[in-house]
Amino acid sequence: MKEWFVENCRRTAGYVKKQIRWAADRECGIGDGKRLYTGGSESSLSAKVPPESLALRLSSFDVISFDVFDTLILRCVSRPADLFYLVGMTLNYPDFRKLRIWAEKKARMEKGRCGEVTLEEIWDILEEESGIDRETGMAAEWEMEKRCCSGNPYFLEVVKRLQRKGKCLAALSDMYLGGQRVRELLDRCGFEAVKYCFVSSDSGASKWEGSLYEKVKAHMGKEMSYVHVGDQLDSDFYQARRHGFAAYHYPNVNEAGAPYRPEDMSLVTGSLYRSLVNCHIHNGLCNFSREYEYGYIYGGLFVTGYCRFIHHYVRSHGIDKILFFSRDGTVLMEAYRKMYPEEKERISYAFWSRLAALKVTAAFYKHEYFQRFLYHKTGHSFTLGQVFESMELSFLLPSFCRRYKEFPDHLLTHRNVEIVKEYLMKRWNQILESYRGQREAAGLYYRELLAGCRSAAAVDVGWAGSGAVMLDRAVNHLWNLNCPITGILAGTDSARIGQGEVGETFLVSGRLVSYLYSQRENRDVWKFHDPAKEHNLYWELLLGAPWGSLQGIYPDGKGGYRCRLKENPAGAEKIRRIHQGILDFTEDYLQAERRMGRKIPISGRDACGPMLNLCRRENEKFMEELKGLMDVIHVG
Repeated sequence: MKEWFVENCRRTAGYVKKQIRWAADRECGIGDGKRLYTGGSESSLSAKVPPESLALRLSSFDVISFDVFDTLILRCVSRPADLFYLVGMTLNYPDFRKLRIWAEKKARMEKGRCGEVTLEEIWDILEEESGIDRETGMAAEWEMEKRCCSGNPYFLEVVKRLQRKGKCLAALSDMYLGGQRVRELLDRCGFEAVKYCFVSSDSGASKWEGSLYEKVKAHMGKEMSYVHVGDQLDSDFYQARRHGFAAYHYPNVNEAGAPYRPEDMSLVTGSLYRSLVNCHIHNGLCNFSREYEYGYIYGGLFVTGYCRFIHHYVRSHGIDKILFFSRDGTVLMEAYRKMYPEEKERISYAFWSRLAALKVTAAFYKHEYFQRFLYHKTGHSFTLGQVFESMELSFLLPSFCRRYKEFPDHLLTHRNVEIVKEYLMKRWNQILESYRGQREAAGLYYRELLAGCRSAAAVDVGWAGSGAVMLDRAVNHLWNLNCPITGILAGTDSARIGQGEVGETFLVSGRLVSYLYSQRENRDVWKFHDPAKEHNLYWELLLGAPWGSLQGIYPDGKGGYRCRLKENPAGAEKIRRIHQGILDFTEDYLQAERRMGRKIPISGRDACGPMLNLCRRENEKFMEELKGLMDVIHVG
């Protein structure tokens, strides 16, 4: 046996051991306790030789055969039988998946030792048991099979190169569909170059008991040299070798990804999500970066579902304008445009930030002003100079220092925070006057942005919803634009830190709405989410822009305005990779829906599914490589 096949055998043995160990690691609780891979990118676990290298190695054999399903062809469900959920939806028949599995099992038992059955034989039993017309049922199943299948991008490249070399290619499948249907699937999925097709239900022989390999040799010639490629260890690897084939094990993408994929999701959406991620990450064509995978695996489903939530809300409530807040709205708006290109006139990127809002609305939210600028910074190594500068009140610092015998490099502590507040309270009118230019400039900006609008929605990641609340106050009570603003949040403040009531009154009144969780929806997630463990930052890292946050909106000296941003973060390129992962998932999800001919809903609870395991204590190490980016997002 050639060296590369020996190496493949060694890796295959290690693969089996990992599956056993990972299965033993599962725990109970929210999520499903899966331990995420921390040794690098997840795709590195399924790194393969480049397609051109595998094609070169395979080309030394006369006949190259491939398994079909989970090798050449991938489905958009994580388990083969999950296809029957979709068939049941088409047939409008309850519990169809279970019934379809039972009918196939019964058909195989009746067939005897061979156990190879046809789709027609399965539906003979299913028609009698269910009352569904046999031809109607078979047509529905076959149509859904065609819709759910696509070519494995890794093997599309391999087969293309083998075709150029003029090699003899064959497909072998233990499958009830029959050779004609399998042949059609291969052609539809881009494998027209695979000339021969051997299917167990046609020949009464199978890979799993080895006789199909003998059929191939009898047809092609025993003097030929053979190699077989497939995902099943018993039928595609060991049996192939027993019958004179060299064998190359291509690990099943869904089995490779299963140790890391959440099961705590609804049946259909969860199956589609797991399949999309496993097929993309584990097909072996690309070794992705950790940042890209963070976006694709943990952000893609969330952003796709969140955009649908936004779309449904604004349509059902007659909202004129969607404002995607900077910076968290950057990738959200890009995904929304991809999903709803017809709404480009309805959406706008809106420069707004907590810092800008505090200054513009200081007269309305005095308590919030001091909470954010003073008390939230107390005891966190901020100097008095930094605190006054963040409020843009450095002109008041010298008199404060003289009066209270402090120095600009003294830290803001619980000892001096009250005297700082007392000093600023006495100069409150002076402070408000210093922000007058920003109030007026922001008013000019939002008059342009909201021109002709009677209502608008402000999209943000969360958590208290203060950004939208403050903008609504400024728009309607400061600038008198008569345009109510509804805040659409990804998630609300958590119960964990005793602040779960901060935005509750706005949620009750409908001024805020939340997608992922709140006090009244998905309370298990609401209780689990813990800002003290940086859970907020995990979500913000998915959405944060590769440029600085808004410092403020200022007069430009010419009767207009200018938006001043903070310095761009050092990790801008890594943030772009996260966004690319998110956008690629969105595109893959939409393509899968188009193939299936139906939309698969993404509830807020399902959108949380991938993140719940990541946020568990045993996976804290997973985020270590991304900690620097989280700090950038937090500072921004």
